[in-house]
Amino acid sequence: MYYIQEADKPVIVARIFNILEIVDDKIILPISSGEVIDDKRAGILVRKIKKFLDKTGCKTVILSKFLKKQQNFVDLLDVYEINVVGGQWLFSVISSKVLDYIVEKENLKKEETNVSILVNNNDSDYIMQNIKNIIRTYKSVNIVTDHIGKFKKFEKDVLEKEGIMITITNNKKKSLVRSKIILNVDFTSGEINKYNIPEEAIIVNLKGNVEINKKRFNGLNINDYEISFENFEEFDYDKSKLYFQKDIYEAGIYKKQPYEYIERKIIRDKVKVIELMGRRTSL
Repeated sequence: MYYIQEADKPVIVARIFNILEIVDDKIILPISSGEVIDDKRAGILVRKIKKFLDKTGCKTVILSKFLKKQQNFVDLLDVYEINVVGGQWLFSVISSKVLDYIVEKENLKKEETNVSILVNNNDSDYIMQNIKNIIRTYKSVNIVTDHIGKFKKFEKDVLEKEGIMITITNNKKKSLVRSKIILNVDFTSGEINKYNIPEEAIIVNLKGNVEINKKRFNGLNINDYEISFENFEEFDYDKSKLYFQKDIYEAGIYKKQPYEYIERKIIRDKVKVIELMGRRTSL
């Protein structure tokens, strides 16, 4: 695993010839924070990164906060099949914690809060366990899906084992009208905008980059987040300041473990949601 970041003060020669600096597990680019990477330079840098990574056998990297904003650079990494840790997987794993954070920040009461969960194709164990956690503590929960039959077994299982009734629906006019919090697991912008959305709802998009096009919508549309955690093995100023902690934490988890193993690790490491972010707002 390599971390890729900008330089503090790029050396002129390195800048001119686009020379990468390798320091331990970091690839330092000859650019400074705030600098715009044009397409030509992005291509040169990504090809050099690819060549270096091929020699090491590494295919996954973590980008600094600054580099993650350079979309042409990020897109080229994808073209060259370099996997960038983005935090979306972890977002799904801690989604019930995300809702707890919202409740605390907004001074809501779980027993009075209606939640809708939008999910079509993602029925991973992580998602389903978080849905169960949410169902146990909130006033009412709707599962909104285009695959109603797929979730009927889950509805029956929850009723039999938890004694809790949930609603499975895809009514575009009524499904979301009473929801204060909408957890969007995998709906696209096009799919979610087909539904009537409450004006003051708080929407959490686990896949990120979802736009709400409703003119009267005045709520929060969350596409990103940040966490804090303990048990950081070593203190590294760059890693603690230049990178998202969610990316670092996600990269350190073996994702094929059962949910209960990961849940115990998250509790042990005292993972906390510390910020939720939308395009023009944060919570």
